[in-house]
Amino acid sequence: NLRGAEAALSAGVHKVTIPVSASEAHSLANVRKTREDMIDTVRDIVALRDRIAPKARIEAGISTAFGCTIQGLVAEDDVIRMAALCAAAGVDDCGLSDTTGYANPAQVRRLFRRMRAEIGEKAGAAHMHNTRGLGLANCLAAFEEGVRTFDSSLGGLGGCPYAPGASGNVVTE
Repeated sequence: NLRGAEAALSAGVHKVTIPVSASEAHSLANVRKTREDMIDTVRDIVALRDRIAPKARIEAGISTAFGCTIQGLVAEDDVIRMAALCAAAGVDDCGLSDTTGYANPAQVRRLFRRMRAEIGEKAGAAHMHNTRGLGLANCLAAFEEGVRTFDSSLGGLGGCPYAPGASGNVVTE
C-alpha cells in the first residue's frame, strides 16, 4: 500500500514490488481492493517514488496470473490487461506471479510471450511457486522467453495466506 511504499522508499530501498492481482476475488481477499483500485494505488506509489526517490524502481507483480484458488480460472486477457494498465501507470517492470502454483511450462511461455508483445521491455520477473512440483520447469520456460529475474526463497519457504493450498516459492538453492 502507499504507506508501506513510503516507508520503504524513505528507508532507501532500490526497488518496490507491488502485488496486483489478475483475479478480482484474490485482489479483494489479499488487499481488500478491486483490481481497478489497485491500479490507482500503483499510480499513487509511482507518483510518490517520483517525488521522494526517483532512482528507485517500481515493479508490479501480477499475482494469480496462472490461476486462482478462490476464483479458479483467470483469463489470460485479464492478466495482459492488468500488466498493460500497470505499465501505463508508470511502473518500470511487470512480472508474472504463479501465486497458487497452478502454472505449467506451456502456459508460462505463452503468457510471457503475450506480455512482452503487449508491454515490450517492461516485461519483467517470474515468481513461481512449487505447489505441483513444476516451479523449476516453469522458471526454465520463463528463461527461454527472455526472463532473467526470478524470485525465490531459501528452503522454499513462502506462500500466500489468500491462496489456500499453495506451497512455497521455488528454492534459491
